[in-house]
Amino acid sequence: MKAFLFPGQGSQTRGMGEKLLAKYAHLTESASNIMGYDMGLLCVKDPERLLNQTQFTQPALYLTNALTYLDKTEKEPEPDCVLGHSLGEYVALFAAGAYSFETGLRLVKKRGELMARVKNGTMAAVLGLTIEQVGQILLQQLPALDIANYNSARQIVITGPLEEITSARKIFTAEGASLYYPLNVSGAFHSRYMKPLADEFSTYLESFSFSPLRIPVIANATARRYTDNTVGDMLVRQLTHQVKWYESISRLIHQGCRTFCEAGPGDVLTKMQHFIEEAPMPASDAVIETGVEAMKTTIPVDHNTRSRGLAGNDNGKEVSFTGRIRPEQLGSAAYRKDYNVKFAYVTGAMVHGIASRKLVVKMGQAGMIGYFGTGGMRKDDIEAAIIDIQRQLSKGEAYGMNLLNGSREHDMVDLLLKHKVRNVEAAAYLTISPELVRLRLKGLTRNLDGSVHIPGRIMAKISRPEVAEAFLTPPPEKIVESLLAENIITTEEAALGKLIPMADDICVEADSGGHTDQGVSFALIPTIMRQRDNCMKKYRYSRYVRVGAAGGIGVPEAAAAAFILGADFILTGSINQCTVESGMSDIVKDMLQDINVQDTTYAPAGDMFEIGAKVQVLKKGVFFPARANKLYDLYRYHNSLDDIDEAIKIQIQEKYFKRTFAEIYKDVESYYSPGELQHAIHNPKQRMAYIFRWYFGYTNRLAIKGVAECRTDFQVHTGPALGAFNQWVKGTPLENWRNRHVDEIALKILTDAADILSSRLNAFTHE
Repeated sequence: MKAFLFPGQGSQTRGMGEKLLAKYAHLTESASNIMGYDMGLLCVKDPERLLNQTQFTQPALYLTNALTYLDKTEKEPEPDCVLGHSLGEYVALFAAGAYSFETGLRLVKKRGELMARVKNGTMAAVLGLTIEQVGQILLQQLPALDIANYNSARQIVITGPLEEITSARKIFTAEGASLYYPLNVSGAFHSRYMKPLADEFSTYLESFSFSPLRIPVIANATARRYTDNTVGDMLVRQLTHQVKWYESISRLIHQGCRTFCEAGPGDVLTKMQHFIEEAPMPASDAVIETGVEAMKTTIPVDHNTRSRGLAGNDNGKEVSFTGRIRPEQLGSAAYRKDYNVKFAYVTGAMVHGIASRKLVVKMGQAGMIGYFGTGGMRKDDIEAAIIDIQRQLSKGEAYGMNLLNGSREHDMVDLLLKHKVRNVEAAAYLTISPELVRLRLKGLTRNLDGSVHIPGRIMAKISRPEVAEAFLTPPPEKIVESLLAENIITTEEAALGKLIPMADDICVEADSGGHTDQGVSFALIPTIMRQRDNCMKKYRYSRYVRVGAAGGIGVPEAAAAAFILGADFILTGSINQCTVESGMSDIVKDMLQDINVQDTTYAPAGDMFEIGAKVQVLKKGVFFPARANKLYDLYRYHNSLDDIDEAIKIQIQEKYFKRTFAEIYKDVESYYSPGELQHAIHNPKQRMAYIFRWYFGYTNRLAIKGVAECRTDFQVHTGPALGAFNQWVKGTPLENWRNRHVDEIALKILTDAADILSSRLNAFTHE
């Protein structure tokens, strides 16, 4: 099901529709004759600066919206449903065949002239409060004001006398509104104050007749379908009643509409659509009457799952399921739309380019997103990878880069900002760093609707609630103040930063390959989701923070379980290392394709060696886990290398390192900063830690390069998910990694997960 959305006042811009006006020159000329001036000149050049005046704005938008619709339907079928925001409703009725292009323009001309006469009134957008809260404030404290537009769960437009709207700012701010934004209009539109104009417009409409509607049209005033005999009445009613946009879109979503196309200049409705899809009105309140065939899935939804491909049922109503879930329905529709992907499936970054350029490009071309593994790579190589990926994914396909917490964070943030990388995976953060805040705040601006425009997205990989809390709250004030004092960010960026969380998406990483806190999905994911919900209430964010699932996902059953838990997206890691596109060496892939679920274990993490953090690694056929754990034990129980038994030191240098401690320390000196080296000079235990850390980088490099004679020292990050995957594909062509392609694996997992869920839901609802 597909709906076309037509924008209203506020979407106009000089230059709009230039090519369409030339393409449909006969309609442009007809419009100019009706209006009595050159419509093409007004829309494209606006030499007299009239475009923002209501009597000129409305006809100009009607013209460009209508031409956009005609152009779109030349190339694709008509939509299943149409609706327009305020003035846009006139274009929707034209599209549905209620009247001719010329008749519609005459109606809009009269409407614009009447509305331009209204003075001493205005409107204001209120963000961060529910419609119930706004209604109570108006009832108890501001009885002279009305609700004009109900745009989304927490974006409401109020209207009334100018003085009342001006004084209302203090009241709404005191009541917890995150933003109060007066609009540049001259009248109290969509309110009781329009009644005299509505009466005059009603008289004007008496001379018109309307044709039966060819396509369902949803009315602003009722959020219900127009009927053939109510067109005139509804157009009059629209002037004095609120625009129920939130309710209208929510009804279509629950009816099964999955594609919403804005037909007109700008993207005001598209941005609004994102907010609605993240938190639509509950299905129990949204039973649409469009007459369009609905999906065969009827599942009431709760607040936390309503934007996802699967939905819960906590309202006591019977669940009925007689259809089949498709893989592109799994996860959050808002996530898919934001990232411009077809599937809510992510491949996570694996260091040293194991998550390679080829892997990232392959995912982007398949309608998914992959994150490039920047960890441990040189700045020049990372920059070359960014340029190459952007060249290959030049049509808006999704891709992302990894940002690891560490000493080279500043250079990485510079690269991300320089090349305008939109999607960033933030990993290994325990606290929010100044560089992460710099990345988050740079480029923040205010949208026309008052919301915050965020040029980039951060997906935070976390495995602990306290880290999730840091990413679910606005940037730390002390860091923001410091960046502002150093002129790294602007005053506007600092102010807008208070309105947004540190992350757009939280990826909850349960026990997995690589860094792990050994969390359990069934305990960790619901906990973080409740934490997210509490932060949403506390900070009144205008955009929903989505929660995804990672760790242990290597087979369809695991993916299905993640979506049942409510994951907005899933992220895989270990299974992608053993694919054609992976940057891992062939010898390691040969080793990995044969492992089972029990063939991994835990070892110290080289980058967080001193605090005892763990990584999950391959144990079958290698000595690395035992040797790494021994190094950590030696570090724990000794204060310097000199304290260690001489025989053990010889064993480490000859068997483990194959180099002397002195030789290794020369490498250490070239890697760490002068400040870090000073710490090692005055602290023998830190010097020992730096030398032991070298082993972890060394064993990583051996594995990635595939140095066959050193295979027992390979450090290979992987988890049981790969073992499960190997057993799943045993006896099929995918048993050999040379037949494994990252995009094909993803689609197979999603398709089978959708089939599993369809089967389970059918079984549950038909017993």
